[in-house]
Amino acid sequence: MSATPEPTPNAPEPAIVWRPQEGPQKALVDCPHTEVFFGGARGGGKTDGVLGKWALKERRYGADFNAIMFRRTTIASEDAIERSKQIYEPLGAKYNESKRRWRMPNGGRVSFAYLDSVDDAQQYQGRNLTDAWVEEAGQYPDPAPIDRLFGTLRSAAGVPVQLVLTANPGGPGQHWISERYGLVPFPRKPQLASRTLRSGKRHVAAVIPSRITDNKLLLESDPDYIDRLQLVGSDALVRAWLEGDWAAIEGAFFDCWDARTHIVEPFAVPKGWTRFRSFDWGSARPFSVGWWAIVGDDHKAGSIRLPRGALLRYREWYGARGANKGLKLTTEEVARGIIERDGGEALAYSVADPAIFTADGGPSRAEIFAQHGVHFMRADNKRVSGHGAMGGWDEMRQRLKGMGGVPMLFVSAHCRDFIRTVPVLPHDPARPEDIDTDAEDHIADEARYACMSRPWVADAGALAPRRARDWFGDPEDDAASAAANWKIL
Repeated sequence: MSATPEPTPNAPEPAIVWRPQEGPQKALVDCPHTEVFFGGARGGGKTDGVLGKWALKERRYGADFNAIMFRRTTIASEDAIERSKQIYEPLGAKYNESKRRWRMPNGGRVSFAYLDSVDDAQQYQGRNLTDAWVEEAGQYPDPAPIDRLFGTLRSAAGVPVQLVLTANPGGPGQHWISERYGLVPFPRKPQLASRTLRSGKRHVAAVIPSRITDNKLLLESDPDYIDRLQLVGSDALVRAWLEGDWAAIEGAFFDCWDARTHIVEPFAVPKGWTRFRSFDWGSARPFSVGWWAIVGDDHKAGSIRLPRGALLRYREWYGARGANKGLKLTTEEVARGIIERDGGEALAYSVADPAIFTADGGPSRAEIFAQHGVHFMRADNKRVSGHGAMGGWDEMRQRLKGMGGVPMLFVSAHCRDFIRTVPVLPHDPARPEDIDTDAEDHIADEARYACMSRPWVADAGALAPRRARDWFGDPEDDAASAAANWKIL
């Protein structure tokens, strides 16, 4: 046996080809979960994160490692392939252009493939993949082709398998992705999302949010990138691409919605604030109950300051068992549920969908509610403006816009169904001033009743003297807070 060679004096340190940046990329490298969503804003370092993780994983598992990146079109993979060459070639990997496949230095494989439909996914069912990556998952209208890939993930050698989805807001798959991974509001730090399998077991997915501010290397090499993102189009599209705002929809009815300024961290509502309810009936379709408070004096919630007279939605009950599917509860059951959730609070009044006051051969639903201790007044159901009167949508939009960039309607982060459904509502294609009633508009209707019960007119001198940072805090403070709260999975 030969002796171990002595290290050469002053030998140069081996070049570092790639290392994960602290934050999302490091969280991805360390993440053990079978399913991972990694993404958010553009420029968040998603491509580098997955390619780098695969290089590290192949070094550990060698020839037993087999990974494929999928996209809806093969040409869309070109940037990822070029970046893989910058990382993998210095490691000694060999690329086959015709097969679009890397033979990695320790015998593992990394390929780039096309996936558009379930039929495409079926072609891979006989393969043994340890890792699959779906780039730009938001381009898939539904997750069926992606979910079929779970059937390809297996390893006789015990390599831990993983499916990674990366995406930015936008595209036909925005809704299913945001619901599946709980991206509205967009999380500040990694979190877990779970769903129940047919067997009754819980499947857990890791959600790793990334923003442009997490990609320090990109900002150092291209400091004007953020400025160029400001030029891409509407305010909603800029928020989606720059902030990772999954509730920002280009062309949405409430295009003034901004999760950064409208969503507040939950807090105990002061006793002196007036509280009331609003209600929209539904059986086969969902019903919605909202609990509201009128801000008494300027109040700070986290980094956001709520002005006097603003509406705060602090609690909700959405009667749904799926997207736009109601619970089919009886009026009595809904009444009991409302009383239970009231918690003995003193409410000034309650307004409800005028439809519950209709009597058809018997007591109206409003009467049945009253018999069970839930008393409603008939809400103003005017949807759009006309004959000099302001419609409910204008009232609601006016409160969302507020004055000087400061809203007069806020939503507690607990009210996830409002946050999930209202910001994405579309215009009625035949009547642009109205919401498309085929959409999931039940919470919006109920919130409209609340706004119509408390009309608000902007006072030119009320909010203008204050700077936006006085109401929402310093962005640098927010960034520091987010860094302090970072949690590696």
